[in-house]
Amino acid sequence: MSARPHDGGFCARRRNCITGLATLALAGAMPAAFAQQASTNFPNRVVRIIPFGTAGGPIDVIARVYADKLQQRWGQSVIVEPKPGASGIIASDAVAKAPPDGHTVLFTLPLTHINNAILQPKLPYDPVKDFEPISQLASGGPMLVARADAPYSNLKEFVAYAKAHPGLTYGTWGNGSQAHLMGELLKRQSGLSLTHVAYKSESAAHNDMIGGMLDFAWANPSTARVQSQAGKMKVIGIAGSRRVSTLPNVPTFADQGFAGFDLDSWIGVYAPAKTPPAVIEQWNQALREITRMPEVQSRLVAFGFEPLGNTPAQFRASYQADFPRVAELIKAAGVTAE
Repeated sequence: MSARPHDGGFCARRRNCITGLATLALAGAMPAAFAQQASTNFPNRVVRIIPFGTAGGPIDVIARVYADKLQQRWGQSVIVEPKPGASGIIASDAVAKAPPDGHTVLFTLPLTHINNAILQPKLPYDPVKDFEPISQLASGGPMLVARADAPYSNLKEFVAYAKAHPGLTYGTWGNGSQAHLMGELLKRQSGLSLTHVAYKSESAAHNDMIGGMLDFAWANPSTARVQSQAGKMKVIGIAGSRRVSTLPNVPTFADQGFAGFDLDSWIGVYAPAKTPPAVIEQWNQALREITRMPEVQSRLVAFGFEPLGNTPAQFRASYQADFPRVAELIKAAGVTAE
């Protein structure tokens, strides 16, 4: 007679176990199901691209080129929404805290994820844990520029002039930016007395330089080409690993006998952490195909960038290789957060 309660208890426990196992199995299947559903439904509403810098800046313009192609491809509205300020921290933080569904991504430079990570002790985001890398679209280097009437035309002449006129000021698009690092490295290597002035945008620095409030500045190759052709500035050299096709006569720093300036910048695209892999893959495939389009490549080249369009794994590997080099450069240049 005692068997019945025992059997009943066993059966009840067995039913509970089966129910529990089924629940666990269902829970285990949910992430995969969510990822599949996210992939199937993506995009199902407006897609936002948040670019580094101000409206009309180089990354904003490039982001709009991609937004137009993505909108044609997906049949969904793709808007570009700049959030300038704080050396890209505001834009990056907005994406880090966005829903991880692929509908908000960041178009940015190394400043937000490498330079700021080294220089800023309390970022509101973690450059690694809070983002999923999607693709590096292109790479390039900044150019040192001066007013058209500057009494020097190459790097050696510039150094000689700067030594004879200590205290020259120069502008960049942010503290700790690639241009800032190159300026401080040049200062240290050549024994110059230079003062860095950080601006919210490249154009603001150029306006002050042309207006006589700055002695020299840094520029992306597209701006340098347009402004030099307009007779407003001259290009002294490019701090990067190669010359650019739109300004083939502008030598690199290495061409002019100055070593250590071959660390290229890049344009990278990130999604919030925990964005489903299937959505990341959709983004990556779309960006890589768009980057291969001749009209898009010509726009990137016009800005002085070499088109890339790599995979998330390649982007991650590139980031890991760049990080120690930038850290070493920051140390050598003596750049600090302020």
